[in-house]
Amino acid sequence: MYIVELSMKHTALPMSVQKKTLEAANEAYGKVVEALKTGQPVILEMSCDQQEGKKLSILVSELAAVQVYEKSGGTSSSGKAAGFFAMANE
Repeated sequence: MYIVELSMKHTALPMSVQKKTLEAANEAYGKVVEALKTGQPVILEMSCDQQEGKKLSILVSELAAVQVYEKSGGTSSSGKAAGFFAMANE
């Protein structure tokens, strides 16, 4: 499973969806990056492959960052949690 994680402006907790393949995760990542570059669409919609029925609708102007990483049991190979805020624990 691959995680597409979105960080929002003025919000500490990220939102994420899971994708079954790296290709699907990269496609979702590209869609978010393109929306950040152009501001279009105004609302970005994403769905999760892991949790059936989980959907996100995000106002693109409120997005701060996006990342993709492989889900690996909650921690990375260094033993730290994956995500933008992993460095905060150092």
